[in-house]
Amino acid sequence: MNSQLQYKGYVGSIETSTQDKCLFGKLLFIRALVSYEGQTVAEVEAAFREAVDDYLQTCPQLG
Repeated sequence: MNSQLQYKGYVGSIETSTQDKCLFGKLLFIRALVSYEGQTVAEVEAAFREAVDDYLQTCPQLG
């Protein structure tokens, strides 16, 4: 499995938590902390895309 996701020019990490039995990650190379998680690869990919879209929508509002 690739340990990074890419979408709209943003890169996100993928990590596993055996304790919580989930996948999680955060957007890389940005100042803000934007994280996401899911139970499956498909879920974490969808959560990553939602996080990028939300980040892009929120940035102009915050300046």
